[in-house]
Amino acid sequence: MKPATVYENPVTLKNILKFAVPTIAMTVFMSFYTMVDGLFVSNLIGTDALSAINLTAPVIQLVTAISTMLATGGNAVIMKKMGEQKTDEAKEDFTFLILINVLVGIVMCGAGYLAMDHIFAGMNLSADVETYCVEYLSRYLVFTVPILLMNNFTLYMIASGKAALSLVCSVMGGVLNMVLDYVLIAGFGLGIGGAAVATGLGYSVTAVVGLFVFSRKKNLLHFKKPAVRFRVLVNAAANGCSEMATALVTGIITMMFNRTMLHYVGENGVAAVTIIMYVLMFASSLYTGYSYGVAPMLSYYHGEQNHGKLKKLTALSLKVIAGISLITVAASFALTGPLVSVFVRPGNPVYDLAVTGNRICTAALLFIGFNIFASGMFTALSNGIVSAVLAFSRSFVFMLAAMIVLPMILGVNGIWMATPAAELMALALSLFMFFRYRKRYGY
Repeated sequence: MKPATVYENPVTLKNILKFAVPTIAMTVFMSFYTMVDGLFVSNLIGTDALSAINLTAPVIQLVTAISTMLATGGNAVIMKKMGEQKTDEAKEDFTFLILINVLVGIVMCGAGYLAMDHIFAGMNLSADVETYCVEYLSRYLVFTVPILLMNNFTLYMIASGKAALSLVCSVMGGVLNMVLDYVLIAGFGLGIGGAAVATGLGYSVTAVVGLFVFSRKKNLLHFKKPAVRFRVLVNAAANGCSEMATALVTGIITMMFNRTMLHYVGENGVAAVTIIMYVLMFASSLYTGYSYGVAPMLSYYHGEQNHGKLKKLTALSLKVIAGISLITVAASFALTGPLVSVFVRPGNPVYDLAVTGNRICTAALLFIGFNIFASGMFTALSNGIVSAVLAFSRSFVFMLAAMIVLPMILGVNGIWMATPAAELMALALSLFMFFRYRKRYGY
């Protein structure tokens, strides 16, 4: 079957899942990259090093934010053009945006090295934790360009009908990451820096394979002499600004979580937050993977003005998200103890903090999936403004309000309650936007 024909198939649950299951599996494996780092670091080095990984997360999210914007926004713009049968133009724009990402990677890598020492010096960290932070980030930044290419090629492989290949790359990268984590940390004694190198090399698998795949003219999307159309860059940025906003404000909120925990509990609290974020990240990867999987279909049908397929795809998607939500909530409640014990043993003060926090934060899984899908849907429909409003409100406005108010009332439990409260408020806004724009897009 030629790649282009996947969009011509009828919209059924079976066909949607054929498109989406590989991307779900892919994003789950991608979430393992960070989780595996945490697993090896916490068990082989200690909880101070685990805290350092969380403390570097905002910087890493900042470095990758622009690329995330261009990857998601560019994917929507290009697949809309494919649906309009402007295939040559779409390929030129694709190549142009990849080159922009390479330039962004070089600039952000340099900026990261220049700012690194100043960032951690102002956090009042212990000397050991600050050393871990600098060591991890300095190694990670070496792989900035491959990581940004991975962000892009992952989505464009899916859009080209090669979701299975994208999954294979993610699995290969994840396995490589796991093996190298053990070899570099335990075998060669490279410490937390070895964990960063293992992650960077794992991400690089998709980048290298993508360069070969998109060099082949038989591929639905492939490299072609780029045309410099700044309107395309602007449109990609506008469509993907919600994803950039999410990356940026997630970094800010993570920093706020860390500071609040340092105030109430100390560095053990930061380690507990890290473990809970891994659990939430794993569950969220299911929703993100599904949204990535159906986004090219939404964009294509929007460009084609096929309202029948668009409506059926949206309705089935909401049912799938609801099913995943119920499963993840039940699993998180049932497996809280075993999940936390993978990172830290019972008896450690971090264990009790993380178990309590995870049980409270699990309620957020009832709402997260719908919010992720709503933001991703509007990006796919080339309405970056609505998508940005949803993402920014969810990740920053509601979260900031909850983080300020609830800890003042409930103490440490208020910190854990902030995520479910913010996601519930975001769900109300998502529903409002969903019904407001229903007639315009015909879903």
